[in-house]
Amino acid sequence: MGSPRVVVAAAVVRDGTVLAARRTAPPAAAGRWELPGGKVEPGEPPAAALVREVAEELGCEVVVESWLAGEVEVRPGLVLRAAVVRLVAGEPVATEHDLLRWVGADELDDLDWLDPDRPFLAELRGVLGG
Repeated sequence: MGSPRVVVAAAVVRDGTVLAARRTAPPAAAGRWELPGGKVEPGEPPAAALVREVAEELGCEVVVESWLAGEVEVRPGLVLRAAVVRLVAGEPVATEHDLLRWVGADELDDLDWLDPDRPFLAELRGVLGG
């Protein structure tokens, strides 16, 4: 068994808030919130994958500022890493999600986050100044 496949998530931060995206699929995840992102392609650097995924899913351009600590096993052979990114062009549009919401540090706990995203929320709260 080789190294695990990596999935990357973007914490798009602006004015003390982070962009949360509500899933529509698969059924088990529908209606729950996540940091947008996706799978890293073979040979692709994680930061490049994140920029590509955000462009595909949200139609805007970001730059990776820093990676949050650690990684979370999504399922055997698949791990999630999250980065703080800054919006540099465009405005996020929901194409693969049914709702986008900017949330502050004090609102993070109000959303029903997908389990793999939850371990990043404490550090993210600090990034947002909460």
